[in-house]
Amino acid sequence: MMSHKFIYFGTPNVARDTLARLLAAGFTPALVVTAPDAPRGRGLVLTPSPTRVLAEEHGIPTITPEVLDAETLATIRAVGASYALCIAYGKIFPESLIQSFPLGVLNVHYSLLPKYRGATPLEAALLAGDQETGVTIQKMVKALDAGDVIAQRATPIGANETARELRPRLITLGADLLIETLPHYLAGEITPVAQDETQVSRSGKFQKEDGLLDLAGDARENWNKYRAYTDSIGTYFFKDDKRMKITVASFMGGQFIVDRVIPEGKKETAYR
Repeated sequence: MMSHKFIYFGTPNVARDTLARLLAAGFTPALVVTAPDAPRGRGLVLTPSPTRVLAEEHGIPTITPEVLDAETLATIRAVGASYALCIAYGKIFPESLIQSFPLGVLNVHYSLLPKYRGATPLEAALLAGDQETGVTIQKMVKALDAGDVIAQRATPIGANETARELRPRLITLGADLLIETLPHYLAGEITPVAQDETQVSRSGKFQKEDGLLDLAGDARENWNKYRAYTDSIGTYFFKDDKRMKITVASFMGGQFIVDRVIPEGKKETAYR
């Protein structure tokens, strides 16, 4: 199992956290491929990705290509890896890169594929008011999230659970499933299963404007938007032409209740 070299592709916190669990379980990549340093913070200081920071702390070689061009592919192929793992890397893999790995590229997706292919599966599940979601390990193909399923695991969504609580749960669930599945996959004990194309649904990117709520509108819809966007774009409404950012809300007796807000230009306060 450990004799199989692999390359790890990943960039943001979800990729860092997954890599951390892999390392703790004895899976150390021969190379980490991550996004180039990017300006962050008010000072727009060039900052390495969370995955790069973790990799370098463990002495793992790291490259940060701007594009997956022929030179980068040559560097990757020179490693002689049997397979690759991809967690939120942020770039589309060319077919030539996928074919570079005899055992393929495995990807963790945070839904029960073929449901919610795309960039925001966790948010899509919360927006829809789903009572269950999960994680899927798929064998990557050129088409988005369309690869054969290697393993899946479902988990219930709590009635009051927001993206802030659900996201770390799914990251842990996905990493643990990957660690559990890899030895069987590498031993040839798993037969990948094609996704049912008749059951495909998609999750697209969202804009800041999607967080606008109509407090006189559907209470359940407002609650689901709050749950979905609470740790990303957030939700807000307008009162007396002032933007009010919602920081804490609840759902009781079929009513969406705004508990705390940040009024435009002011500090957080209770909402009455």
